[in-house]
Amino acid sequence: MTEGQAETSMEHALKFSIGSDEAIGILHGCEYKAETGVVIIVGGPQYRVGSHRQFVLLARRLAEAGYPTLRFDYRGIGDSTGDARDFESVADDICAAVDILVAEAGVRKAVLWGLCDAASAAMMYADKDSRISGLVLANPWVHSPETAARVRLKSYYGGRLRNPEFWRKLIGLEIDWRDSIGSVWEYLRQSRRSPERHGGGTPRKHFISRMLDGWGAFAGPTLLILSGDDLVAKEFRQLCAESPPWLVASRRRGVRTVTLPAANHTFACAEWRAEVEDSTLSWLAQHMDSGLA
Repeated sequence: MTEGQAETSMEHALKFSIGSDEAIGILHGCEYKAETGVVIIVGGPQYRVGSHRQFVLLARRLAEAGYPTLRFDYRGIGDSTGDARDFESVADDICAAVDILVAEAGVRKAVLWGLCDAASAAMMYADKDSRISGLVLANPWVHSPETAARVRLKSYYGGRLRNPEFWRKLIGLEIDWRDSIGSVWEYLRQSRRSPERHGGGTPRKHFISRMLDGWGAFAGPTLLILSGDDLVAKEFRQLCAESPPWLVASRRRGVRTVTLPAANHTFACAEWRAEVEDSTLSWLAQHMDSGLA
């Protein structure tokens, strides 16, 4: 069955309220009697199907394993009504989705599963809702000009400087060295700017600080899924490496990190999506029945 076809007994379309607006979701596996379900949060300006239909496939796999799973559209996205909003302003949407999962599937606890800025939204929300028992965070969005510049210097220009072909072309004047030097200088300038002390206590609460606050206060287990071929994931690693509070948070008990070395940001092939599904199911089986949850 594909999105838009008649629902099966295991998949039900739901309409629920978020304030004065109406949201649309698809609930998978509501027939199961389970303690814990999963809410898939959508990142970026996309709707509940996900890139490469990843969220449809993920929800079905989780439901088959006995975890009722809801994927839904934020207000202003897909089939939901209302004004569109960014990931910093979707707490009410997430709360309403957990409400409907609990009401329709009969679960008591929910795991939030998010990719990119949906992972960021989950981190900001989780500690505010006692029903959230765990987080699955795929390539969390922590973009800032400073970390992006440092990642670019390390991953791109660092690799070029170690490549003999680059030096051959440079010596042979096949590369405009002035443009290259100009680009490197600009990235160096950005990387050395005085960054906001994310998580270090600043008067203005940047979203990255709010992510750390929420994640740090969340007592449940976390699964981090990081792609190897993704600048967003590299920024997250860079932030954790250079910020002591983020390093502590990412290495504390209950946080497991899985790296897919060849995967891109949206896990664009079936092999990578299967790895994500397998990792999620393995983590659910371990932690949702343990003392951590």
